[in-house]
Amino acid sequence: MYKKLSFILMFVCCFAYTYSQEFVWKAGVHSFFDNTEYEGSKVQNSQTMAGVHLAPELGIKWNKKHSFYVGADLMHEFGSDKTVDYHDPIVYYEYSGNPFRFYMGAVPRNIILDKYPRMFFQDSINNYRPVINGFFWELNKKNNYANVWLDWTGRQTETRNEAFFMGWSGRYNYNCLYAQHFGYMFHFAKTKNAADDEFVHDNGLILTSVGADFAKTTGFDKLELNVGWSVGLDRNRGVGEWHRPQGFVSEAKIEYRGIGLFNTLYLGESQQTFYGEHSNALYWGDSFYRLKKYDRADIYINFFKSSAVNLKFTCSLHFAESKVFAQQALYATIDLDNKPKRKEPKYKYIWDNWF
Repeated sequence: MYKKLSFILMFVCCFAYTYSQEFVWKAGVHSFFDNTEYEGSKVQNSQTMAGVHLAPELGIKWNKKHSFYVGADLMHEFGSDKTVDYHDPIVYYEYSGNPFRFYMGAVPRNIILDKYPRMFFQDSINNYRPVINGFFWELNKKNNYANVWLDWTGRQTETRNEAFFMGWSGRYNYNCLYAQHFGYMFHFAKTKNAADDEFVHDNGLILTSVGADFAKTTGFDKLELNVGWSVGLDRNRGVGEWHRPQGFVSEAKIEYRGIGLFNTLYLGESQQTFYGEHSNALYWGDSFYRLKKYDRADIYINFFKSSAVNLKFTCSLHFAESKVFAQQALYATIDLDNKPKRKEPKYKYIWDNWF
């Protein structure tokens, strides 16, 4: 794998030099420590997830709109005796021309699907599934956007099920008010020469909400509230019946000079109807949404926040099953590149004048 990657990188460099195209590079280091304390829960397990990702990329850019990148995401888990525990190739084409952007290939997840709520993709997905394989197209104008995407997560073999996501999302802003929508359909097919008791699954999830964002008109970095309605769509084709669990979802976000609170409330029917089948591979969202009542409060501190370096600690309180569960997470990320730098406003902290 490494020899092939080295050859591709050499080819990119030679191509950029020979045809006088613009040479571009990216380098990311993403480290995480996530400790969950869920003892006594019927829907979650306690565990500690910790590791570091190294994600270098080299590319060429031409006509100011077209780019091609090659790299890899190399992940080492803390405490492992391996140098690299997981590796994902990064190879993709990017088109970036106002008002459209388009990606196709093996694309870093954090640059295209970072807005999706945890109901769709739980925290650990970013750590252990950092790359999507497919495409992403978006229309973005004046912070209003609409997009569609595909992530092919499983190629059919004798032991692996064919599986893929098809998703769409969008947001429309009007002054401080907005409406937003998230959705996907996950198709989980059979393996080759499947047994008679193996059936195709389809599961979907949509969430539509309306809200207000007052950050621009106040001194807060974030001050936002939204309410919405979610609908799950679950089917085992062997049975044929669709299940449609529904629920109320609200989010509140407040952040001021390094200190923040992000609260999520769910009230409704149990999501993830067929959880437990296929070793839980059918659902990538947070398992707490299998409950009818769930509230999560993230209290966090941004020790350092910029476009290149971020250091963040979060203490999460999960109010579920008539108990309070705790989670602690520390994230340190560095994202560098040779793109022209835009002047960004300096982030202010409460403790700026303390020292």
